[in-house]
Amino acid sequence: MSDEPSDRRRTFDRLFAGDPDPWDFESSAYEALKRKATLAVLFPDRFGRGLEIGCANGVLTAQLATICDHVLAIDISDVALELAASRVGDLDNVSLAQAEVPRGWPEGTFDLIVLSEILYFLSAEEIAQVARLAWASLSDQGTCLLVNWTGPNDQPIDGETACAIFIDQKPWLNTASEAWPSFRIDRLHKTGTTRKRSR
Repeated sequence: MSDEPSDRRRTFDRLFAGDPDPWDFESSAYEALKRKATLAVLFPDRFGRGLEIGCANGVLTAQLATICDHVLAIDISDVALELAASRVGDLDNVSLAQAEVPRGWPEGTFDLIVLSEILYFLSAEEIAQVARLAWASLSDQGTCLLVNWTGPNDQPIDGETACAIFIDQKPWLNTASEAWPSFRIDRLHKTGTTRKRSR
């Protein structure tokens, strides 16, 4: 694998260099509602090892850190990770790493995997591969959470399609599917295992 940054990585580096909060994570009512809904779907569970794909500037990361013993937050952009470090760098239970999925999917097993508004930036083939990787690295009692914008976007794949591609790859058990005016949240678990509530 080449260490040369991908075009996608360059794009997001430029995006965050031009605007440290390009999607108004800190000020948008939509983003605040989406985070509240995300945490509500996970409540009241607590998780051991969490993985956040596409942490951006770390706004959601900080909240995931309150319900996980440890969070590994990754992003394609080094610039975004610098911003995230300024927000969560003093939290002992958060680690940040640069990686582009699916090729840079981290090793290990996770009890919570969060993909919030990430999937439609990928191709259909990449979404399918990410789904298989998530299944393989999710603990038997773990949760995989998908959050997808369902309105129009400027990507080849929309949020609804991205979600469908992901779920179709494995026999996921969808224990919570919530549709909001502009986004949907799907809480997925592996089938064939006996779930018990996290501590």
